Amino acid sequence: MKISIERASLLKAVSQAQSVVERRNTIPILANVLIEAEGSDVTFRATDLDIEVVDRASAQVERAGATTVAATTLHEIVRKLPDGALVTLTADGATGRLTVEAGRSNFSLATLPKEDFPVMASSEYASNFSAPAPVLRRLFDKSKFAISTEETRYYLNGVYMHVADGEGGQVLRCVATDGHRLARIDADLPDGAADMPGVIVPRKTVGELRKLLDDDEMKIAVSVSETKVRFATPDITLTSKVIDGTFPDYTRVIPQGNTRKLEVDASDFAQAVDRVATVSSERSRAVKLQLDEDRLVLSVNAPDSGAAEEELAVAYGDERLEIGFNAKYLLEIASQVDRENAVFMFNSSGDPTLMREGNDQSAVYVVMPMRV
Repeated sequence: MKISIERASLLKAVSQAQSVVERRNTIPILANVLIEAEGSDVTFRATDLDIEVVDRASAQVERAGATTVAATTLHEIVRKLPDGALVTLTADGATGRLTVEAGRSNFSLATLPKEDFPVMASSEYASNFSAPAPVLRRLFDKSKFAISTEETRYYLNGVYMHVADGEGGQVLRCVATDGHRLARIDADLPDGAADMPGVIVPRKTVGELRKLLDDDEMKIAVSVSETKVRFATPDITLTSKVIDGTFPDYTRVIPQGNTRKLEVDASDFAQAVDRVATVSSERSRAVKLQLDEDRLVLSVNAPDSGAAEEELAVAYGDERLEIGFNAKYLLEIASQVDRENAVFMFNSSGDPTLMREGNDQSAVYVVMPMRV
């Protein structure tokens, strides 16, 4: 195999591939990227057995062929090469080496046989549809902060993507929760997605998918089956197993009867929470909210390190309320608001609180209170 390729396109392809590769590997071939050259294209394939990413780039292919080489090493080399360099990759089957040449630099890397590389079994997808990148970006960006990190409740270690009944008909919905907070984000249902099975997209896949969604003009082809999900652009295909488990009935924890309404400027609120939480030392970082007519007092009282208090002008017309929250959860939820105002709906100091952006019902957040 011998190919010549521009550094920029090589770096883009290799960086996506190497981010899938697990740093600690018991199977040596999984640390490698499979490079296949044919026609005028070269593909880079990497996997951790749960996720597979295939990157295509155009190159001058002098000799077709395939080999596998350490992904992180190749990525580091390409990253350190000068901009605009033309990189030549030559695989020598006899010596088992891959030569990387650019300008006056020359590297010789150990390879492993391509036959040992595990290729993810192709499967039939029950549903195929396409969605604009900004729509998927919003769905996953706004929900991923609530993904659980507890290994024991593995079915919460991802984002539940499914078709649901919204206020104006069916919607494509993403939900994530860790038992303390919950995010529920809706988008218009794309054509062809109505019969999609609900799947739990793992945390790592959500992180990798994010890299495909930066281009606002891009359409993403989405394919879903009971066991796998695939996201594809013209250059990159990301295939992932989904979490095998049942996502709990999240509708039961979204409060319907909360009547006390607080409206506050989201960025002012987030900054105030951040400031008062500075003095709380322990892990819980509890912040107390005291609500009176049109004023909100945020306070933290940490006996060992001090106390803090800040007052905000807000729109609130109900009876007095004191309620405590984990500062980190409040900050994460407030930072999701794109519009100016965050609307909080309270019931009592012991009940879950609902938050949404202004009058927008397509993004709903729930956070559990703490005793303070």
